Amino acid sequence: MTVNLTHNNQDLAELEPIEKASQSELQQVQLDRLRWTVQHAYDNVAFYRQGFDNAGVSPNDITSLSDLAKLPFTTKQDLRDNYPFDMFAVPQDQIVRIHASSGTTGKPTVVGYTRNDIDAWSNVVARTIRAAGGRPGDMLHNSYGYGLFTGGLGAHYGAERLGCTVVPMSGGQTAKQVQLIQDFKPRIITVTPSYCLNLIDEFEKQGIDPKSTSLKIGIFGAEPWTNEMRLEIEERLGIDAVDIYGLSEVIGPGVAQECVETKDGPTIWEDMFYPEIIDPETHEVLPDGELGELVFTSLVKEAMPVIRYRTRDLTRLLPGTARPMRRMEKVTGRNDDMLILRGVNVFPSQIEEQILLIDGLSPHYQLELSRNGNMDALTVNCERSSTTNNDDRALQQTLKAKIKEMIGISTSVNIVATGEIPRSQGKAQRVVDRRS
Repeated sequence: MTVNLTHNNQDLAELEPIEKASQSELQQVQLDRLRWTVQHAYDNVAFYRQGFDNAGVSPNDITSLSDLAKLPFTTKQDLRDNYPFDMFAVPQDQIVRIHASSGTTGKPTVVGYTRNDIDAWSNVVARTIRAAGGRPGDMLHNSYGYGLFTGGLGAHYGAERLGCTVVPMSGGQTAKQVQLIQDFKPRIITVTPSYCLNLIDEFEKQGIDPKSTSLKIGIFGAEPWTNEMRLEIEERLGIDAVDIYGLSEVIGPGVAQECVETKDGPTIWEDMFYPEIIDPETHEVLPDGELGELVFTSLVKEAMPVIRYRTRDLTRLLPGTARPMRRMEKVTGRNDDMLILRGVNVFPSQIEEQILLIDGLSPHYQLELSRNGNMDALTVNCERSSTTNNDDRALQQTLKAKIKEMIGISTSVNIVATGEIPRSQGKAQRVVDRRS
């Protein structure tokens, strides 16, 4: 299937026809693209072919959108089990980019893109920035991280596609970020909400009124944030703060975007990503308005289609407002033990793996989340082994280095005596959240 996703900058200054389409028009586009995706996955990915065959369903059985419920789910573990490239549906020479996110056992979850995938992603992020209030000619200061993380390059390519001037700052160097915002005078910033608060603090530290800057729009994502944090950012920085949603397994940033004129939850770009809400226990598809787990099926991806991918995010689908496409409520939590720390996905089991590699530490540990200024902080409390003679400082440095190397985050480590980590008669309480 060839999907025409080519636009010029003038086109992207206005709403695309699909953003104004009727429900029947949208559903026909979704069904055509769904049928192509299912056939493409079945023909080219052994994982999907085996899963469909085991479920007794074939691509020909997909004759309506509701038939999607006949297909099995895809999970993050499935991506890990097929590391690195067995989920790809095209030959290696058609892959033009690879991104990855952190995973257990040292293996990240890997996603690949064809040239058409990059074009589609750029276009949908351009649409996203426009929905946030951006326009061709705007300057955009991009503080999302570049590299294997999809945030930086995803926002960058989309902003360029819209016709923006991009400042590819990435994260860190807070004082320099403030200087460049002062000197370059961007209208838009893309950044995690917690780091934006750090920038605001730096403005005030330098004696600059944050409201005096050129910034008018902030596009915030990569970590959970509350409406209270939105109000604080808007009040202190004098901008419209809007929510972007995405995940690398589906494409990256740009799966859904809050429209600046309503700010009532991200609109899902349903022509590209088909959403479902399921009961996480029974796997039953729930009607719109019911709270459950968000599931996505990609509709145009060539390199790595995903079918019924379980995000583990808890939300509900709501009617469209600024656009006819449905909205998602701000994510209220997750139904697994994953933590999101400064935009990085972290599982307690990842920390446990590193603890168990170190001679001198016992398997008893607890993760303590706290708030260090505006940023989330993680302290790993773990017991020294009763038989070790190793110095606590050496154990601390070794564990910190292993966590940084394998997971990509900086943590504090606290070594305690044998017996100090609380014991449980049932499931161990691995995470203590003191942020509230």
